[in-house]
Amino acid sequence: QVQLEESGGGLVQTGGSLRLSCAASGSIFRFNTMGWYRQAPGKQRELVASVTSGGTTNYADSVKGRFIVARVHVKNTLYLQMNSLKPEDTAVYFCNGVRRDLTGEYDYWGQGTQVTVSL
Repeated sequence: QVQLEESGGGLVQTGGSLRLSCAASGSIFRFNTMGWYRQAPGKQRELVASVTSGGTTNYADSVKGRFIVARVHVKNTLYLQMNSLKPEDTAVYFCNGVRRDLTGEYDYWGQGTQVTVSL
C-alpha cells in the first residue's frame, strides 16, 4: 500500500519559518508530480506548490518568493520550506502525489499537518 505522511507543522509567529516534510512509503515508482496543498477553515483546498519528476516547479501567487518546494526522488520525499510566514498561511497542509500510467491517473494524499501562524 502506498502512503504519504507529512511532518514538520507547528505554531510560529508572523515572519517565522517552518519546513514541512512528506515521506512516501510502500512503493518503488516515482510520482509524476508531487505537491503541497493547504486548506484553511471555511476555505477550499488550494495548490501551494508542486514539482514534476523533471524538476519543474509551480507556486501559488500568494507564496511566490517565500516558499520553496524540493523533491528527493530516491527517497520519495517532498519538502516545503516556508519563510516569512503570514497569518494567512494558517491551514492544514497536505502532501499530494500523482501517478500516471496507461490505465489512468491516480492521486495519493497524506493525512495533513497543521501550520498555525500567530500575530
